[in-house]
Amino acid sequence: MRPSGSIFMCVLFWNCHVSVPTYHNDLARTGQNLNETVLTPASVSSGQFGRLFSYTVDGQVYAQPLYLPGVVIPGKGIHNVVYVATEHDSVYAFDADNYLSAPLWHVSFINPAQGVTTAAASDVGCASIVPEIGITGTPVIDQARGTLYVVAMTEEASNDGYVHRLHALDVTTGAEKPGSPVEIQASVPGQGDGNTMVQFRPWLYKQRAGLLLLNGVVYTAWSSQCDTGNYHGWIIGYDASTLQQAAVYTDTPNWDAGAFWQGGAAPAVDANGNIYVVSANGTFDANAGGSDLGESIIKLSTSKGLLAADYFTPYDADALSEKDMDLGSSGALLLPDGAGSSTHPHLLVSGSKSGSIYLLDRDNLGHFQPEGNGQIVQSLDGAVGPIFGIPAYFNNTVYFSGAHDQVKAFSLQNGLLSVLPTSTSSATFAVFGSVPSISANGTQNGILWTIDPAAQLHAYDATDLSHQLYQGSVDSFVKFSTPTIANGKVYVGTLNSLDIFGLTDRASGSVASVVSAAGFQPGPVAPGSLVSLFGVSLAPAGLAASAPWPRVLGGSSVFINGVAAPLAYVSPAQINAQIPYETQSGPATVNVVPGGHVLPPIQVTVQPIAPSLFVDAQNHVLAQNQDGTLNGADHPAATDTLLTAYLTGQGINPEITITAMLGGQNVAVVSAQTAPTMVGVFEVTIEVPSVTPGEYLLTVNIGGIASNAGSVTAGVN
Repeated sequence: MRPSGSIFMCVLFWNCHVSVPTYHNDLARTGQNLNETVLTPASVSSGQFGRLFSYTVDGQVYAQPLYLPGVVIPGKGIHNVVYVATEHDSVYAFDADNYLSAPLWHVSFINPAQGVTTAAASDVGCASIVPEIGITGTPVIDQARGTLYVVAMTEEASNDGYVHRLHALDVTTGAEKPGSPVEIQASVPGQGDGNTMVQFRPWLYKQRAGLLLLNGVVYTAWSSQCDTGNYHGWIIGYDASTLQQAAVYTDTPNWDAGAFWQGGAAPAVDANGNIYVVSANGTFDANAGGSDLGESIIKLSTSKGLLAADYFTPYDADALSEKDMDLGSSGALLLPDGAGSSTHPHLLVSGSKSGSIYLLDRDNLGHFQPEGNGQIVQSLDGAVGPIFGIPAYFNNTVYFSGAHDQVKAFSLQNGLLSVLPTSTSSATFAVFGSVPSISANGTQNGILWTIDPAAQLHAYDATDLSHQLYQGSVDSFVKFSTPTIANGKVYVGTLNSLDIFGLTDRASGSVASVVSAAGFQPGPVAPGSLVSLFGVSLAPAGLAASAPWPRVLGGSSVFINGVAAPLAYVSPAQINAQIPYETQSGPATVNVVPGGHVLPPIQVTVQPIAPSLFVDAQNHVLAQNQDGTLNGADHPAATDTLLTAYLTGQGINPEITITAMLGGQNVAVVSAQTAPTMVGVFEVTIEVPSVTPGEYLLTVNIGGIASNAGSVTAGVN
């Protein structure tokens, strides 16, 4: 299997490591990573878990960090990458495993010299995010296209003041894709602006909720700037390939408000491609035949643009709006089918600022009922503190972390939530609460991770929240911050950094050298050369392969310029591999990947031909006499007989000229060919001249490039 030509690949081909390309891990927004094998309750509580290092960034990180394994960065090899977006309108790509002095790439969408800056909070009259507004919503990554989509707000002297743009960035370089960026503009029929059309006016909005990628369309959701101005809730979709506008929806076309902010949560999606969003304080008249759906959980059909197919609005929606206790502080979490009942197999759960929990049937959300919420599956009034963000789901349990409340677990049985929590944390979190995430290995070793407003990272046993596994400081706290857990690490965005946590006693590993396997000589190598890599923690254990050599051996891989190399042998201190034949000449980046952990890269020089004779520790050539014996002091090569020497690094040109010298004199080359049944080995057979018995240095010249000199024993009649 060849990964060359792909933008990125799973570094272990048949055991791919997890990626986190979207907010809260998946389109259901469960927040669970069920492929975590390193972080377990035992390892996290062992005292060997903590902060490993931090990367400094240029602004606040409101967006959840995203993660891709095995990304080929041009000129820098293969890396597990964590992507970070900031309110200073920057996007960073960092090595996710090892601290590097510089990001893999960094792009900025501002240009102060040209009058393009982030939007000043004081200028838009909103202090919910200060001092600047740039990138707020979590980006989304299209792994097939190798594209990261992100929305940035700028303040521009020459462009009507404020602009929102959707950018499509190459995940390997940060470069804009063709057609990128596109300016966010939209309008729909309606009377909400006092005429017949409702316009998207950029200064009224921030792109707060995470982005959604669905069926080739990138959807953006829009909230207000502190409820100021005549604003509306917008969902605007763009074709992921062309960035042409594909769909527009507003929930209050005939009046106002109804923002989509969801505490940063992204819209959720069911198996049929329906989108679920939660609107905030706003006008509601759908029960009277109108189109306004403020203070509602809305199901949007995507079959023909964006159309409201169903909704739920609490009976006390007007009171919630008046008291600013809106539903829209929380996103929609879609529960798996197995969590429902035969009557209600497809469930949705959401919270609100009021602390109420709503459990809905996605097939019949319930609309509006003025006398109460009895039409929905379940309502738990005041069960938790105010919810900002979204709950998490794992093993028939829903986890909430409300403001001024404990983290609480509610079990699901027969399609209903337990009335009282089945477990709670001992700690109570302050204003805004937190957004929980889950790591587990299938249904085992579940851990709930969350960041509290006191700038503490907490890890709890998901089966019993009273059992705290870890608590440690992060650099600072950003409200609604969502941790990302992947491949044994926890990534946390702060006011000015990305903090990375993991097991402190886990051997990080390093590659010390890459040399020819034919005697371990340093120097250039060629396509097809056999090489040995030496270092620390290169593989879990020693293991040899038989031909054809695999690209993954004992859980370890080697990549040369992003191309997986065939492996002959792996061990903690040494790996023997073959340079892929497609490797181009010039500096090449070598990455060793033991068990998905990408070690720091090392460089090797590749040239078309780099012959290297196999020699032993005494610099004696591995050569076979004509009688089949191994050449040496006990078995010298006789005059006028044939001697076959073995080398690697012959390159890929079959027409190249090959010569040899023995003891400083040219000797006849009888044959030269790839060694039968051997990988990466070339054999050159010479005629032994008449020489005095003794040790003589042999060199082989291929295409004008001389090999190393090794001794052979010759001169017996």
